[in-house]
Amino acid sequence: MADPSSYRPRPGEIPDSPGVYKFRDEHRRVIYVGKAKSLRQRLANYFQDLAGLHPRTRTMVTTAASVEWTVVSTEVEALQLEYSWIKEYDPRFNVKYRDDKSYPYLAVTMNEEYPRVQVMRGHKKKGVRYFGPYGHAWAIRDTVDLLLRVFPVRTCSAGVFKNAARTGRPCLLGYIGKCSAPCVGRVSEEEHRELAEEFSDFMAGRTGTYIRRLEQRMTEAAEEMEYERAARLRDDIEALRKAMEKSAVVLADATDADLIALAEDELEAAVQIFHVRGGRVRGQRGWVTDKVEDVTTAALVEHALQQLYGEETGDSVPKEVLVPALPDPVEPVQQWLTDRRGANVSLRIPQRGDKKSLMETVARNAQQSLVLHKTKRASDLTTRSRALEEISEALDLDSAPLRIECYDISHLQGDDVVASMVVFEDGLSRKSEYRRFQIKGFEGQDDVRSMHEVITRRFRRYLAEKEKTGEWADGDELADLKDDEGRPKRFAYPPQLVVVDGGQPQVAAAKKALDELGIDDIAVCGLAKRLEEVWLPGEDDPVVLPRSSEGLYLLQRVRDEAHRFAITYQRAKRAKRFRASPLDDVPGLGETRKQALIKHFGSVKKLRSATIDQICEVPGIGRKTAETIAVALAQAAPAAPAVNTATGEIMDDMEDGTPPTTAGAPGEPVPAGAPDERRGQET
Repeated sequence: MADPSSYRPRPGEIPDSPGVYKFRDEHRRVIYVGKAKSLRQRLANYFQDLAGLHPRTRTMVTTAASVEWTVVSTEVEALQLEYSWIKEYDPRFNVKYRDDKSYPYLAVTMNEEYPRVQVMRGHKKKGVRYFGPYGHAWAIRDTVDLLLRVFPVRTCSAGVFKNAARTGRPCLLGYIGKCSAPCVGRVSEEEHRELAEEFSDFMAGRTGTYIRRLEQRMTEAAEEMEYERAARLRDDIEALRKAMEKSAVVLADATDADLIALAEDELEAAVQIFHVRGGRVRGQRGWVTDKVEDVTTAALVEHALQQLYGEETGDSVPKEVLVPALPDPVEPVQQWLTDRRGANVSLRIPQRGDKKSLMETVARNAQQSLVLHKTKRASDLTTRSRALEEISEALDLDSAPLRIECYDISHLQGDDVVASMVVFEDGLSRKSEYRRFQIKGFEGQDDVRSMHEVITRRFRRYLAEKEKTGEWADGDELADLKDDEGRPKRFAYPPQLVVVDGGQPQVAAAKKALDELGIDDIAVCGLAKRLEEVWLPGEDDPVVLPRSSEGLYLLQRVRDEAHRFAITYQRAKRAKRFRASPLDDVPGLGETRKQALIKHFGSVKKLRSATIDQICEVPGIGRKTAETIAVALAQAAPAAPAVNTATGEIMDDMEDGTPPTTAGAPGEPVPAGAPDERRGQET
């Protein structure tokens, strides 16, 4: 590990001008490339006290052994040079987007004597017009099959074309009218190229003019009583409309734009791009990246733009690029896009209307892409094994932690304080083992004290189960960890590792609880969310796992699942408290008759002011029950007025007798995959 001061440039040696810089390791490999408006100011940030650097930046500067730079005239030139160097050197600490698949394009080879329509993947070639990308190759073939009726362009390979020209017999498509058969001279080279140009224009979005032209020709043919030709034109128009229907209209103003959205967490980011041409979604693609460097959303957007348009020119760069955050500064990036297009390009954040709605759709796709990527990564056996081994090595455990339990505390400003326990076995969640706790030992907000209570209660139950099974009396026999019905007992299995959501205070509280119970064979660690640092009991410095570590990824998944489960339970408790009614305390009054009372009077407030005779008017309510209800409502204190937290409006006399729905209250969707009530048992 190098000391950055050993290769720090001398004062005044770094120029105060735009440029691009490279960090190299001891083997002269480029490990990071960056650009700056002022090289002097930017590089000075890397050579400050290591304690003040972000952990990822700290790892980069201690891995490097030298730094060098190149001065350029403008920030636009710096952007171009940065992209070129990243493509050339592939630095390990730069953001690198990985395509989640190889996307197929519809290509028209205008660089050939007789242009050909085909499916293409990989790098783009000069002189070829591309449309897409498409999600599947079959979608391209379906579209082409419809369009060949109207634009019978060549689709055969060079070998088939030469063989047909040699024999003088066209292929099957030539016989059925889906190829103009230039191979046998049915059309000239110029006529075939004109067909290819019309095909390309239609795919580029210029559809309305061509369809109107065909409709006019169909009308003329019908007026001249050439009904067969009119029928063929009618079928051509229908084929074109079917091809257009395959891509839905999303922007009514026939906009040409690319919409880029991000979904990210502390470790990874997913990018989704929708290509809109002529107001229709013509293609979609996505990338996933590890956040190796300390990077903001705006910087991720800038990297995505470089990846997307670094090798594009002309119409491949749209007139408008919509993003979730603007690069800082935005002017050089916008100028770079303009230079690549050869015309002005608008780079902005959509604020309202259809474009903002479509951007939200792209964002949802990005979020789903990130979740799918994480699911695939977590399901891989080799990856899970490596993650457990890395955790074992980093925490100096005797063996891989096959069972991990994670605990999290959740509350709302000190109210409804709850805790969650989630279990991962062999790197996979065991939702049947999840447990939830109410904090009973004290009132108010104290996460450290709450953590101590939860760990104490959980492992006190574990010790009790051990004592019941006689495991202490005879350690050579396998303990009976099943109940009378053959199900695993709730706290019978001990974990090899306890993870708490938090830093040093929470870890110390968990370790203290275990020590007080005399348990010394269970490891404890904490994962602090801000910098993803792993804290161990009694240690002043955290364990910083490598950014690409599968062990860190697994710990983050465990921590996030505990947080999700805790906040789901906390919201459910809060919703239940909001729904509480004085009628719940009336003996013998079931849910059906309670609903009948609320429906009849409209609210509990109006029911409280009703007489016994009026209550008796409700079907199913006798006089004795009415008297019991009246007494119970008279004794119960009036509920505090409900408040709409969004508007501040007091809702003290609601028509339906139900409290308003607030964030986390009834009506809020429960996160997918949340364990049911039987699995997440309250303890």
